[in-house]
Amino acid sequence: MDAIVGLLDGPRANRAFLLRSILTPPWSLRIQDEAPLAIAAMVRGEAWVLADDGTHVRLGAGDVAVIRGPAPYTVADDPATPPHIVIHPDQHCTDLAGNSLAASMDLGVRTWGDSLDGPTVILTGAYLLEGEVSQRLLRALPPHLVVRRDSWDSPLVGLLASEITRDEPGQEAVLDRLLDLLLIAVLRVWFARAGQTAPAWYRAHDDPVVGPALRYLQGHPAHPWTVASLSAKVGVSRATLARRFTDLVGESPMAFLTGWRLDLAADLLREPTATVDAVARKVGYGSGFALSAAFRRVRGISPRDHRVAPAAR
Repeated sequence: MDAIVGLLDGPRANRAFLLRSILTPPWSLRIQDEAPLAIAAMVRGEAWVLADDGTHVRLGAGDVAVIRGPAPYTVADDPATPPHIVIHPDQHCTDLAGNSLAASMDLGVRTWGDSLDGPTVILTGAYLLEGEVSQRLLRALPPHLVVRRDSWDSPLVGLLASEITRDEPGQEAVLDRLLDLLLIAVLRVWFARAGQTAPAWYRAHDDPVVGPALRYLQGHPAHPWTVASLSAKVGVSRATLARRFTDLVGESPMAFLTGWRLDLAADLLREPTATVDAVARKVGYGSGFALSAAFRRVRGISPRDHRVAPAAR
């Protein structure tokens, strides 16, 4: 497995929120839906993503932004435009007084705004539950990132724009997969160009020793790895692997493997038919008891409690 494949395999939209917004300046939306991850693609016009820490990012036509939640933020036509619409959890939309705008701004199938002729068109997708996006992915991302139109060549924004207003059998599944594909494509571009801001394990991917070791660990988490067996596969001494891996990744090979196994387990436990024993075997633990002990030690909660707890907003 490629060192990044396991990370990007995480997005699994399931009836995700998807909307085409058509707006006329001045406009400003206060986003406090607590979604763990959102993606915004500019089809026409421009917008600003305004973080509460004062960071401002402009989006032009063709640009795509990925925004990590659940902290609130603002999207507006101009940084000086004050919010007048609030997006709440469950995508409930109100004015500042709390009055619902769902009916008054409905423009048709998955389309919302003030006029079909508005100069600004934004496609928005949101992963509403943490179980749809792996925690390892969320931890790897900055609060927001942008891929500019002229920095990549992909038909996905246009394809999503053409599909988002269709109302046909199976359309929700089509849109979920398109959202996943768009997110993965954007992140692949961003990770490739992030340089020193990319996670240490990603930067280590090209190292001739640590890169293969990462691929072995991520591709075969159920294997009973030891530093000795891993170093033998890579073709270096245990001391060399341990030192180089720790220097580049920031943790030892076995610590990385434990974290990777538990991240996989956390995602798998969200699946309705999964059992603790089955998940344990899939991620490299000999029994549900062994997984439970490691899960509780690292995450402070048992696998059973994790799987029945509502996924965080």
